[in-house]
Amino acid sequence: MNILVTGASRGIGAAAFSLLRSTGHQVAGHSTRGSGELIAADLADPDAPRALWNAALESLGGRIDALVNNAGIYEAVADDAPDGEWHAAWARTLTINLQAPADLCRLAIGHFRETGGGRIVNIASRAAYRGDSPQHWHYAASKSALIGMTKTIARGYAAEQILAFAVCPGFTVSEMTTEYLEGRGGAAIIADIPLGRVATTDEVAEAIRWLAVDAPAAATGTVIDVNGASYVR
Repeated sequence: MNILVTGASRGIGAAAFSLLRSTGHQVAGHSTRGSGELIAADLADPDAPRALWNAALESLGGRIDALVNNAGIYEAVADDAPDGEWHAAWARTLTINLQAPADLCRLAIGHFRETGGGRIVNIASRAAYRGDSPQHWHYAASKSALIGMTKTIARGYAAEQILAFAVCPGFTVSEMTTEYLEGRGGAAIIADIPLGRVATTDEVAEAIRWLAVDAPAAATGTVIDVNGASYVR
């Protein structure tokens, strides 16, 4: 399969990019600044999603079979911030976390209609369902909206073999160390997770891989939680 993964320079995106490549797929990766193997695109720019899509399409020989919308930001803004700061924070988060994925989904759907179908995997968050901190209203709102968009796509395009899924990770790090647990409030995070540890990026990447490649068509619209039961729907 030919797959586009956004936000592939670190964390979940990097793990998904690596796993998909290692399992035999052709993968175009993206990051804000780009690199030798990643396409550069700043998703805060309204023109970036189309430019990214076109660059990925070219690099993958004119065909994309699956889109993984992983890129996103998690930036705080105080609830008593000045209006200008508040509005700017909301606009930036919604542009990157929601509008850019929506634009890429729309481009993917148009392409999939020409090629006979395809898959979309949107990376949301447990915050979509359980909310987030008082400094992150906009983040939780963006991820809730991403879930609503995913389900709308699943319902609207299944008959055309265009499938849509979402993954909702909880707190995720690639490596838990004693220093992290003791120095940055990790113990409190762990206490909130019945599994007793955070999910690894490799675990989230495997959920992404399965949805992008192997999940049955009848599962379209599915949202997979990867949070160690810290939020159970």
